[in-house]
Amino acid sequence: MLEELLQRGLAEMGIPADAQALERFCTYYDALEAANREMNLTAVSGEEAVARLHFLDSAAPLLLFPLEGRSAIDIGAGAGFPGLPLKILCPALSLTLLDSLGKRVDFLRGVCAHLELDDVTCVHGRAEECGARREQFDFALSRAVARLNVLCELCLPYVRPGGAFLALKGPAAREEADEAAAAISALGGTLERIFDYSVPGETLRHNIVVIRKTAPTPQRYPRRFAAIKKRPL
Repeated sequence: MLEELLQRGLAEMGIPADAQALERFCTYYDALEAANREMNLTAVSGEEAVARLHFLDSAAPLLLFPLEGRSAIDIGAGAGFPGLPLKILCPALSLTLLDSLGKRVDFLRGVCAHLELDDVTCVHGRAEECGARREQFDFALSRAVARLNVLCELCLPYVRPGGAFLALKGPAAREEADEAAAAISALGGTLERIFDYSVPGETLRHNIVVIRKTAPTPQRYPRRFAAIKKRPL
């Protein structure tokens, strides 16, 4: 059932998926369901819900950008969304998965090994501690982590000038983008577009906020997370 749901949904979205990708999604689903019985990875369970709300939604950046041969970092990757579905669909994507919780990173490492995915780095760390990864990626990705004015300070420092930060958001994306206007500017970004899309089988509209990195992020950012949360830019 899961394979059929994904095959039909991806075809409706116009995103190609070969037999190996569909098989990997099924393996990923089984690992997710098993791990979810031991730890709280996601509140979403069941083949139909996971297919729509996680796998198909995570594939949406492919409606905007070809990711083959590009590099991306998934900030606050959690159970691997949106980074791992994008990697499954684009094996040539160089992917880094960053999360602050060691148990989630261990899960991600195990899944990547089981799926035999190459060029995936799983990092246990805090987003505001970018260090040597600063401005090293074509894309930063984030889904369901925080409001956009906070996310921008956590994600834009990782993006090289010319790259983009893609924030997967719900119906309030325009409101969040307006709220984050000062942060986007201060961090070297420019709001490029808000892409509205639907997930097959879903009535709720989804959005990707595309923020282009047009200048280097000043070295004083990101600040400590307590400061970011208390006084968003």
